[in-house]
Amino acid sequence: MRLLVFNLATDADDPLLGFTTTWLEALAARVDRVEVITMRAGALRLPTNVRVRSLGKEHRYSEPRRLLRFYRLLLDVLAGGRVDACFSHMTPIFTVLGAPLLRAAGVPIVTWYAHRNVDWAVRVGHHLSQRVVASVPDAYRYRHDRLVVLGQGVDTRAFTPGDAPDDPPLLLSLGRLSPIKDLGTLVEAVALLRRDGADVRCALVGDAPVRDSAYAAALRDQVATLGLADVVALPGPAIGPVVADWYRRATAHVNLAPTGAIDKAALEAMACGRPSLAANEAFRPVLGRHAEGLLFRHGDAADLAARLRALLAATPAERAAIGKELRQAVVAEHSLDRLADRLVDLLADVAATVRGRSFRGATPGGAASPRPGPAPRPSGRESAP
Repeated sequence: MRLLVFNLATDADDPLLGFTTTWLEALAARVDRVEVITMRAGALRLPTNVRVRSLGKEHRYSEPRRLLRFYRLLLDVLAGGRVDACFSHMTPIFTVLGAPLLRAAGVPIVTWYAHRNVDWAVRVGHHLSQRVVASVPDAYRYRHDRLVVLGQGVDTRAFTPGDAPDDPPLLLSLGRLSPIKDLGTLVEAVALLRRDGADVRCALVGDAPVRDSAYAAALRDQVATLGLADVVALPGPAIGPVVADWYRRATAHVNLAPTGAIDKAALEAMACGRPSLAANEAFRPVLGRHAEGLLFRHGDAADLAARLRALLAATPAERAAIGKELRQAVVAEHSLDRLADRLVDLLADVAATVRGRSFRGATPGGAASPRPGPAPRPSGRESAP
């Protein structure tokens, strides 16, 4: 199979999107060739059967220049031989732009989208895609008639349990410093725990996009105002193996975003054998029997502090047992190997469907049986929650 991938960023050193490199590696191990068209490129450490073409955002090319380059590169890929299918990862605008040429060439599109925002490109891209895929049902906030849920794709070979966590206990939140992450609630919860005499530390690992610089500054002011400058650290972003090291140091990871798409960081922490508290109800299935103890009300510092207090009162062995169960759940439902197997099977199925007849939209129920579990199916829900 020759696969075309639309990607937002292809850069192994990107603290937020570097994981797409491991996804490309996993796909490359299962297909003959992967052609990538990406908005921007950086550090490329990929197999020899992967070729990356960038639209040049890293060179600050203008939007009109990037648009013209998109079509030139797409035509170049199509002229290089048959493309069996296109996987558009978090780039619904590329789905919309590429659909006319891809449809004319008989190339079906499978679009991955997992975000709370639903704009015109998401809506139009939905109807131009043979299938839409996401990590969990709540991650896709538009119609579910073409949706196939594949899991998050965590590299459970890289994110593994390690040594005992830090002492005193370290509470960790890893991700960008943005309002949607609600990090101020964790800072307030830490203040409540300290007021009760708990000897805990906290690390907010990540950086703020330029648009959220004021939020990051306000967060630092909050830490100082609450007298937590020596307790709450903001060390900046982490990349590569350092990310797993942070998870292993933590007694617990805390994800404070509201219900919607699940944050990969929380699942990575679980893969490292660490309990992960969340305000997002979409985590309930993976948390399983521990959901009542690890889910807290969004924006409620007192409720979060109570959950943390109970977790800290458990013995290290009890917390390790929780972490072991959570890792098993991530491996079973959200591992990269599982996602890559299911995605390649889905792409092969839609490619076979298109070769048999002209593309006329979705064909619910037609997904091939993936390895090793049951066939991925559209969710059957006509609209998002």
